[in-house]
Amino acid sequence: MKATADFNMVNAYIPGRANVDPATEAMITRRNALLGPAYRLMYEHPLHIVRGEGAWLIDPQGRRYLDAYNNVTSLGHCHPAVADAICRQVQTLATNTRYLHDTILELAERLLASVPGTDLAHMMLTCTGSEANDLAYRIAKVRTGGTGVIVTDTAYHGITDAVSQFSPSLGPTVDLGPHVRVVPAPRQYHAEEADLGERFTRDVQAAVADLQRHGIKPAALIVDSLFTSDGILPEPAGFLKGAVEAIQRAGGLFIADEVQPGFGRTGGHMWGFQRHGLKPDIVTLGKPMGNGQPIAGLLATADALAEFGEYSRYFNTFAGNTVSCAAALAVLQTIEREQLVPHAAKVGKLLLDGIGGLAAKHEAIGDARGAGLFVGVELVSDRRTRAADRGLTSRVVNLMRDKGVLLSACAQGHNVLKIRPPLVLSEEQAGMVVEALDQSLTEAEAASPRSA
Repeated sequence: MKATADFNMVNAYIPGRANVDPATEAMITRRNALLGPAYRLMYEHPLHIVRGEGAWLIDPQGRRYLDAYNNVTSLGHCHPAVADAICRQVQTLATNTRYLHDTILELAERLLASVPGTDLAHMMLTCTGSEANDLAYRIAKVRTGGTGVIVTDTAYHGITDAVSQFSPSLGPTVDLGPHVRVVPAPRQYHAEEADLGERFTRDVQAAVADLQRHGIKPAALIVDSLFTSDGILPEPAGFLKGAVEAIQRAGGLFIADEVQPGFGRTGGHMWGFQRHGLKPDIVTLGKPMGNGQPIAGLLATADALAEFGEYSRYFNTFAGNTVSCAAALAVLQTIEREQLVPHAAKVGKLLLDGIGGLAAKHEAIGDARGAGLFVGVELVSDRRTRAADRGLTSRVVNLMRDKGVLLSACAQGHNVLKIRPPLVLSEEQAGMVVEALDQSLTEAEAASPRSA
């Protein structure tokens, strides 16, 4: 029998545990009846959102919530440049990749130009990041003749059947494949060794050896270069190089999952893998690519794609449609025009420095880390043992929601605050996040048993 699903998520609404108003209760009941039991709502008191504007989400009463979590709309909600591009294109032509059109070619040229110094030569499009990783795995299997995949221990790469088998963060109710090997994520805060890169390389080498011992040929090492689900682990830059060399020596491919770190999120670079000086065989793209319009895809080397292209006909009805391509092109143009990569670096530093400054006041902050506008705050019950404080994390997430700032949590211990605001976040808004966190920690710590 499978393990029971864990519904006690840090940021989840759990029926019967929250005192919601009658109107919200009625909407939840209606939703459950229509959508079934598999969906989840965020926060102890779920939000009813009717409008978005920049970094803000707005409820029916006009209350504004600062969205410091959702990087799907990485340029901010309802960005005019993207909305205008979608409207113009949908009024002109909406069709698929079996007809010639210029927009997909311009999009490919711009994306490939953003990865100088690599051998990435081709773009393929999908509708979601899960599909992109699924397609990348198919390509890797054809290119290598293997099936083995190596991932980190709390990784998330998607929800298709194939990809869910190497997404350990989905929990014990989703089985890992027998062809999957899991290695410890490079957690610098908890590391016993000084050289994190050397340890991660050894772990990947051991995983390769174990696959081979069981007669499984390695196909790929796939990592999110910020190790987002593992707890947001950005440092030290460059430590991934040895692990990538190890998988490539074994005949496997390196797949850089840029669904969350990509499109300028880390500041200083357009892509997360560039922080590590890597040359991926495949780069997968998703979430922020269309700023809410469904579009995702991958960039691949000619070598990785040659055999797959020769023997596998690829077509995806909606992937690469003219409307989604217009949205993605507008995203790239806006990132460049508004200088959002250096903006992410500047505002992200203010955000991280501000949160780091709270550590002197709040013992619960064990570590604050990040790159650009992606910040993780590890909350602990004891700084000496660095023990995860999941309960406090849940209280802080929900207190911040009540104060009008939305974020979530991640990591093995469900104790790392995941702060991932739109790239357009202002300095003033960064200060609001820091202030709300300060207030929420003060309230949560005062109510904690250890404060008694």
